[in-house]
Amino acid sequence: MNCYIRTIVGVALSATLFAAPLRAQDAKVGDLVITQAWSRATPGGAKIAGGYLTIENKGSTSDRLIKGAADISGKIEVHEMAMNNGVMTMRSLDKGLAIEPGKTVKLAPGGYHLMLMDLKGPLKQGDKVPLTLEFEKAGKVTLSLDVQGVGAQAPAHDHSGHSGMKK
Repeated sequence: MNCYIRTIVGVALSATLFAAPLRAQDAKVGDLVITQAWSRATPGGAKIAGGYLTIENKGSTSDRLIKGAADISGKIEVHEMAMNNGVMTMRSLDKGLAIEPGKTVKLAPGGYHLMLMDLKGPLKQGDKVPLTLEFEKAGKVTLSLDVQGVGAQAPAHDHSGHSGMKK
């Protein structure tokens, strides 16, 4: 009987996981859906890189992106770039980045972004860089950044209109 119950629970969990499939580059944790995760290629010897993505909070409570981690970098911080009195400034968001309920937050060049620091090697166009993001309430999620060209301003698009790497 115990084996029978485990089988039913396993089938029910599998059905839940596959009921609303996400595109390959998407990730979900709690009420948060992360899409369009990408970075730019870096020249050899570069010690920093930016990470960009979109986070949608489909829940009814706010959450906060607090940090990240990746094997390719010594540390990942959440940063904000802004213009102050005509001067571009960048600062670490020590308390993380709020993701309000029902809202979408875009991390993009010139605004909020992940700062991958102390790179252990260059990011090469076409690579997928695995990383783990940690949210205050939803917890941890693993995803990959699709590495675009050096001057990219947005993720590439495939022929189906979806962003990210081609399938």
